[in-house]
Amino acid sequence: MPPRSRGLAANVCGDQVPLALLEARPAGLATQQLVRATGLSLGHVRKGILYIREVSAMAHLTPLIWTPDDGYRFSTSPDDWIAYERSRLRTELTRISRLLSATVAPHAASRPEDDWVHLVLGQLNVVQAALTLLSKAEA
Repeated sequence: MPPRSRGLAANVCGDQVPLALLEARPAGLATQQLVRATGLSLGHVRKGILYIREVSAMAHLTPLIWTPDDGYRFSTSPDDWIAYERSRLRTELTRISRLLSATVAPHAASRPEDDWVHLVLGQLNVVQAALTLLSKAEA
């Protein structure tokens, strides 16, 4: 059996996905549209999006946003950036709140002597408070 290929490097995927998004500008592209536009597999498109998020967006000062209506796109509008950031902050607030209520708080209640859980509880409560403030802040 031949060895399995790892596929394309992240930077290769990260170069092809932005090209497709730039060609579609000002519209965005859903994930499946990116697959068709780039000729990449779904996994490679996801790798390209991840590369943009982790490396390329900051290097080129091109914020990548996603909306249910438009999919992924590069927007030049700060209002779009803020709306996306608010949406992501609300999502992360929900995730942190659920982690606290479903796992960390019951752990702390059942093992009050556990230093680890008190450290986690304290830090996550701070994160939750910060995210709550940000989600309520006006632009």
